[in-house]
Amino acid sequence: MKIAFDAKRFFHNTSGLGNYSRDLVRILSQYYPDNQYMLFNKNTSERGKDILDRPDVLFVETSKGSLSRQLKMGKDAQKQGADIFHGLSGELPLKWDKTPIKKVVTIHDLIFMRYPQYYSFFDRKIHFWKFKKAADTADKIIAISEQTKRDIIHYLKVPGTKIEVIYQGCHKAFKEQQSEEFMQSVKEKCKLPERFILNVGTIEERKNLLNIVKGIHGTDIPLVVVGRKTKYYQKIERFLKRNNMVKQILFLEGVSMDELAAIYKMADIFVYPSFFEGFGIPVIEALFSKTVTVTSNTSCLPEAGGSDSVYIDPNNALDIGAKIKFLWENESERKRRVERSFEFVQKFNDQPIAEELMNFYQKII
Repeated sequence: MKIAFDAKRFFHNTSGLGNYSRDLVRILSQYYPDNQYMLFNKNTSERGKDILDRPDVLFVETSKGSLSRQLKMGKDAQKQGADIFHGLSGELPLKWDKTPIKKVVTIHDLIFMRYPQYYSFFDRKIHFWKFKKAADTADKIIAISEQTKRDIIHYLKVPGTKIEVIYQGCHKAFKEQQSEEFMQSVKEKCKLPERFILNVGTIEERKNLLNIVKGIHGTDIPLVVVGRKTKYYQKIERFLKRNNMVKQILFLEGVSMDELAAIYKMADIFVYPSFFEGFGIPVIEALFSKTVTVTSNTSCLPEAGGSDSVYIDPNNALDIGAKIKFLWENESERKRRVERSFEFVQKFNDQPIAEELMNFYQKII
């Protein structure tokens, strides 16, 4: 079987969609090396280079010209004899010839529909048009959670029979045990406290960092935040200064995947009170790292967190603070939840996800 991928995100996105694209191709290549996996894009990058070195993974340069991704990539895949074209980030090419090819698109979330206040009018219109067009063009849609499937049915008016839920996993670094020397070097490099709680993700309003900060106000619990800053950070900064909390919070950016995995493992508690997610990979990363997780009781997060994570109302800083404090002071409770959550998270391992993907491809062929 020849499977073609829109590899723009594979080569050029550092987080979210990039990680999804690279992990998907990596695990398919690892467990089903008899197929050919073709990565279509204008150019390559250092990202995913180790995956591209595999004998069954091939880079194919898209035809030259403006809008080549939209107008030429699909036809290029057909010329290469691809059986399936898979758009990995909510989009499919607009132009195709008559050569038979099955079309699949992964839709991660429709947050721009649920929370329009976080997006400009123009971005909302463009996103909706692209996602609706892809959903209508596709033979089958992959949703990354039951929550996303419900949203696709509701907002894009797609029948549920056209949508398959296939979860995503996380980077292999979170499943590996880093050496004591490496862990110590990360601790020193990042100036990490002896004990701390952790939050990971872009510092934006939807991720709700301010309510974590409010929740631990009046305690001496250190918080480490790993993520890119946006304008919303200024709101956090003002609160910290007003409440003499500046030294309680450590902000980190630009850490490597291996360093991030080490930070997860050193944290006592991972806190992720996002208002809405399509899936919530940081929750999976924490569970694989054997770090107890406090997350929201909304959207897909209970799907990712399982029955032994601790759930909060993301609008309620007192609830967030009380549950952090309870876990911070109860090591036995943390350990109990960690062990059971680690059993639960195995369903997001590479092999079961690769099997689901391959069964899905074979069914549509």
